[in-house]
Amino acid sequence: DNTNLYKQFKDIIGEIYTAEVHHVRPRVVILVDDEGNEIVLPKEKQIPSDFFRKGDNVRGIIESVELKGNKPQIIMSRTSDKFLEKLFEQEIPEVFDGLIMVKNVVRIPGEKAKVAVDSYDDRIDPVGACVGMKGSRIHGIVRELGNENIDVINYTSNIQLYITRALSPAKVSSIKINEETKRAEVFLKLEEVSKAIGRGGHNIKLAGLLTGYELDVIREGDAVSGEEDDIELTEFSDEIEEWIIDEFAKIGLDTARSILNQDVEDLVRRTDLEEETILDVIKILKEEFDN
Repeated sequence: DNTNLYKQFKDIIGEIYTAEVHHVRPRVVILVDDEGNEIVLPKEKQIPSDFFRKGDNVRGIIESVELKGNKPQIIMSRTSDKFLEKLFEQEIPEVFDGLIMVKNVVRIPGEKAKVAVDSYDDRIDPVGACVGMKGSRIHGIVRELGNENIDVINYTSNIQLYITRALSPAKVSSIKINEETKRAEVFLKLEEVSKAIGRGGHNIKLAGLLTGYELDVIREGDAVSGEEDDIELTEFSDEIEEWIIDEFAKIGLDTARSILNQDVEDLVRRTDLEEETILDVIKILKEEFDN
């Protein structure tokens, strides 16, 4: 009876469900479960590489139950972030047992996903437990999702660190965060920029979704101020000692503006130079631009 059916499926929204392909239409696949209930998997809730034949078993989550006339229409989704979260629960015992929490999941279905995990127990490495030896544990999930590339990262409430981890595999030089606008400027060396952005811009997009910050990539050494007349540090070798220039070069700063665009405290922390030395350098560089 319809009311019962409605209630039965309403109660398992967000849960994984398996049903069998009954027939395939261009815009939708109709599935049937063991009780003979019809379940609808629309095209836009299928992973792009999904290919179904009659009789295939299909897993997804029950996404919604809608009353069409008086007959409940049960909608399944394979593209929902929740589906990936539930697969973690199903495939990874520590997640199932609550030893590891899935804090956030974002995905571009069939392409790439990022999952932030955390554990209450310091002895558990949440990322290692989820990925498994040589990816053994996550392999089944990846396969289920049409080879979606899944990055598992350690959740942290330290937003700088969280953004840094979210942008992996790129190595981030530094980050400037604006809490009000929820934006962050991410400074990267030239060779890290393409890694941060990722194929089709997927990596940066997902890192932004995962952390909740709009991420702007800034190449280190770019004239951020928009003035083109930047000067190589080596041009100042008569005023600045060579070893000092080398110290800046070690952290990727090789032009005057790249140094002037930094915070002094950051420079003290990132180089082996005294604050006094850094202030002297800044003074010399500023004079060059103030003329």
